[in-house]
Amino acid sequence: MPVTEPQLVRTPLLAAGLDDPLPATGRALRWGVIATGRIASIVVSDLALLSDAVLQAVSSRTQAGADAFAAEHGFASAYGDKADGGLSGYQRLLADPAVDVVYIATPHANHYQVGLEALGAGKHVLCEKPLTLNARQAEHLVSVAREQNVFFMEAVWSRFLPSIQRVAGIIASGELGEVRWIQADLGFPAPFDPEARLWKLEDGGGALLDLGVYLLTWAQIALGQPRSLTATSHLNSSGVDTETAMSLVYDSGAQVQLMTSLTTVSTQTATLSGTKGTLKCNAPLFNPTELTITTGPGETRVEKFLLAGRGYTYQLREVTRCIQQGMTESPTMPLADTLTIMSLLDEVRSQAGIRYPAD
Repeated sequence: MPVTEPQLVRTPLLAAGLDDPLPATGRALRWGVIATGRIASIVVSDLALLSDAVLQAVSSRTQAGADAFAAEHGFASAYGDKADGGLSGYQRLLADPAVDVVYIATPHANHYQVGLEALGAGKHVLCEKPLTLNARQAEHLVSVAREQNVFFMEAVWSRFLPSIQRVAGIIASGELGEVRWIQADLGFPAPFDPEARLWKLEDGGGALLDLGVYLLTWAQIALGQPRSLTATSHLNSSGVDTETAMSLVYDSGAQVQLMTSLTTVSTQTATLSGTKGTLKCNAPLFNPTELTITTGPGETRVEKFLLAGRGYTYQLREVTRCIQQGMTESPTMPLADTLTIMSLLDEVRSQAGIRYPAD
């Protein structure tokens, strides 16, 4: 098969008819949300827009925190840690038979244990990215999910956005020809705080694990599994990577350069260069609203996109649809792709000298 054929695209497009994520696609699902931080609040606001989503339960480390979140967003139940040293808030939520599907929004380092218990409780699970701290943990969770025959997905919400779906469609159409080169960067100056998750090694802190999934997703969508990868990082005195650079090479000869940083202002854009044209997104590359496509001399167009909610609605619709239809993983965000990226992140860390206590 010539490498320029449309099969170059590695990520299946969403099922037809899902352009509007808000209308119901089946029976209502009762959601439980574990953790009450910033990302949980944003995602839950979008979840509430789905007509077949029920905000059933939320958990936090304190009962007061769970109660406040439940009151703000309209959850039926709230669970905090038992003061007598009994069950934690999330364990109490997992014991609630009214909860069908769980969204895990804890810090990275807690994903593995919470995910393990959620899957063990027979709950469907959507877990924030990165799925775990390393590939070994991810592989175990995937095996448990398959044993339990429940839905399981890493929350790489970008894959479901209209703009990223359009990128996949343009690649598949052959309009860009054969994609040969990708450049992408994602960084921002993060104020240093040794107690913040972003800067704590034991919490999976650093630029790579927090931002690298987004960069590798662009490469995976366009080119799939690389033949080789090289990486280098700058580590602070605590062993946290403040910058990480990655270079990927493919069997076709295509190359990818990726850069992530917690200290610099970056363009936060991605550019795909093919044998017939280029595609560039606006910032931020994890949620672009404009694509600039250039094919031929002077033939440039800009495509713009509007979002339902903050953009998490598309991911949440896919999870809902899959569970309603008895599916255990999404064809657009398959577990195999998660395991591939986790393995790539492990290889980056091995070369760059990034070590987590959980390793």
